Amino acid sequence: GGKTWLRVPVSPKLPGEPILITALGPDTAEMTTSAGAIYVTNNGGRNWKAQVKETIDSTLNRTISSGVSGASYFTGNIIGVIRDKNGKYLAISSRGNFFLTWQPGQEFWIPRARDTSRRIQSMGFIENDLEQGLWMSTRGGGLSFTKSQPDFDSINNFDFSSSDIKTGGYGILDVNFKNKDELWAACGGGILYSSIDGGKSWKKDDEDKVIGKSWKK
Repeated sequence: GGKTWLRVPVSPKLPGEPILITALGPDTAEMTTSAGAIYVTNNGGRNWKAQVKETIDSTLNRTISSGVSGASYFTGNIIGVIRDKNGKYLAISSRGNFFLTWQPGQEFWIPRARDTSRRIQSMGFIENDLEQGLWMSTRGGGLSFTKSQPDFDSINNFDFSSSDIKTGGYGILDVNFKNKDELWAACGGGILYSSIDGGKSWKKDDEDKVIGKSWKK
C-alpha cells in the first residue's frame, strides 16, 4: 500500500510523456502518454505491450481530410486524458479544438469534432461509464451531455445537448456524479454548482465556496 517503491524503467524512445497510469491488479497496469500511446504491463513494468498501433499525430496525418476542425493545428500532444471504469478513453487536443476517443480492440484513436464554436475546456464520462454517456464543458461556462451509449466504433459526431447552467462566464473545470440525478460542477474561482435533476437545473453553492482550501460535502 505504498510502504515500499520500485523504480520502473521507461524507454527514452517512448512517444510522449506518461500522463496517466491505472493500476489494474497485482503487477498489472495501463499507461497512457501525451502522444496517445497506450501500453499494458503484466509483470510489474518490466515489459510493456502497445495497445495502439500509431500515435495521435500519425492518425491525424492519415485522416486529415476527415473534416475535423482544428486537426491541422494539432501540436502532437493531448490534455485531459480520462479513462472510464471499463478502459475506454477520452482525450482533448492541447488547443481544445477537437477531442478523440479510443476503446480496447481499436488500433488507433478516432478524432471527433466538437459541436460548438467554443473550445473544449474539459470532458468526462457520466458516472465514470461510457454506457451512461459523456459530458463536455467549453470555454466561458458551457456544459452539455450526450445520451447514453455513444458509439465509440462509429466515426460520426456525437450529439450533445446543452445544459442550462449559468456560471457568469466562469469555466467549468470538472463535473462529478454522485448518482444519475445528483451532480456537481466545479468552476474557476472555487465556485460550485449542484443539480439534483440530472443537470436540467442548477443551484450555485454559495455557502460552501472555498478558495485555496479542501472541500468536502
